[in-house]
Amino acid sequence: MLYLLLVDLSDQLSVFNVFRYITFRTGGAIVTALAFVFLFGPGLIALLRLKQGKGQPIRGDGPERHIVEKQGTPTMGGLMILSGIVVATLLWGDLSNGYVWVVLLVTLGFGAIGLYDDYLKVTKTSPRGFRSGAKFLIECLIAAAACYAFIRLGDAPLSSSLTFPFFKDLMLDLGWFFIAFGIFVIVGTGNAVNLTDGLDGLAIVPVMVAAASFGLIAYLVGNAVFADYLQIHFVRGTGELAVFCGAMLGAGLGFLWFNAPPAMIFMGDTGSLSLGGALGAIAVAAKHEIVLAIIGGLFVLETVSVVVQVVSFKLTGKRVFAMAPLHHHFEQKGWKEPTIVIRFWIISVVLALIGLATLKLR
Repeated sequence: MLYLLLVDLSDQLSVFNVFRYITFRTGGAIVTALAFVFLFGPGLIALLRLKQGKGQPIRGDGPERHIVEKQGTPTMGGLMILSGIVVATLLWGDLSNGYVWVVLLVTLGFGAIGLYDDYLKVTKTSPRGFRSGAKFLIECLIAAAACYAFIRLGDAPLSSSLTFPFFKDLMLDLGWFFIAFGIFVIVGTGNAVNLTDGLDGLAIVPVMVAAASFGLIAYLVGNAVFADYLQIHFVRGTGELAVFCGAMLGAGLGFLWFNAPPAMIFMGDTGSLSLGGALGAIAVAAKHEIVLAIIGGLFVLETVSVVVQVVSFKLTGKRVFAMAPLHHHFEQKGWKEPTIVIRFWIISVVLALIGLATLKLR
């Protein structure tokens, strides 16, 4: 909004010329989202605690200590994250950019699904929420619409192609099958982040690390000069997604203030689904889907642990892990919650550095 309002004034007042720079507006989005969550977060927490009473229902098949320690903590904290992202993006982003609107709508769409899921859990005082089949179908429809929009916004054949890290020119044109692939990435990432969100502060920091990484990737991919220098595929218009990633980072920092152990609020599916869907959509837009699997490797590990556990138990009757997802396995092994959380944070930073290294190692 500020970009469209003030950039035209730069001819009269040179000070407004800074709004032309994505880097400046990304910084503005970080600060705005952070300040917004700090300002309105306490009020939202108080309201949710009043409305929800007993807070988020705790799964009976989870670690026993959660029933004692986490009972009564309100959920739907993703609302404060989403609010910060939306306000900062609308304020600092170029609203004439199609990629910004597509990613924003995916984020809000997945957030709405998560919000309804959280609402059902709270009102029914049960960890069972939205029917998984209906939930999955709506997620796929939203992701399909986003991928179709990305194909139309981009330049053929790159817009429907899969690119590969470490290779300069290798590109596989998937045609319309790219929509199915994109659905897998967006929906898979949304649910992977959801599975990771099981301990205080565990999911939000890896999300922020991934958002910062993809903010840099989107900026470089959307800049013809940098893309040519790094020999990565140039995707016109995606640089503006750096502003959105900045908003994610700022809102995430603000939320962490309230979600740090012991958490005052949980993000719930409202936050985890929307943030995961946003990361998946940004990766698809920037043509770095495989790099997302590296940077978001922690989310992949958590998801794989659940799949392995379920398959092993159904086929052999035995469990590979003491409990799934993976963070619960370490809880059962006697690790303290802060130890698990901080070590997982370290893993996410290392994986992000490896993923960013693919930009140059070609």
